[in-house]
Amino acid sequence: MTDGLAGRFALASLATWRVTHLLAEEDGPADVIVRLRRRAGGGRLGEVMDCFYCLSIWVAAPATLAVARRPRDAPLAWLALSGMACLLERATGAARAADEPVQEGVPDVLWPEAKVD
Repeated sequence: MTDGLAGRFALASLATWRVTHLLAEEDGPADVIVRLRRRAGGGRLGEVMDCFYCLSIWVAAPATLAVARRPRDAPLAWLALSGMACLLERATGAARAADEPVQEGVPDVLWPEAKVD
C-alpha cells in the first residue's frame, strides 16, 4: 500500500469508520451482526454496540497499530482515528438524513444551515 503517514492514517480512518458502522448500524452478511447485537442485549457490550461514538473508540484501537510507529504516538493516533470515524459518520449521516425531518432541539454542529425553519 503506502508508507506515508497520511496514507496510513486515511486508510485506517476509513477502515475504522467502516467496521464501526457495520457493527453499530448494519445487519451484516447473513444477519450475523444483528444476531450478535441481539445476543449482547442490554449488557455493556450491547450498550457499546448501540453507540457509534463509543464503539469507534474500541474499533480504532487495533487500527492504531497501522498508524503509530512509536508507542508514544499511539494514544494520539487512537483518538484521532476515532475522531475521524465520528466526523465521517456525521458527514455520511447528514446525507442519509437529508430526507428525514429535522428534530426540534437537536443541534447539528457540522451543518447548522441544514436546519429547516
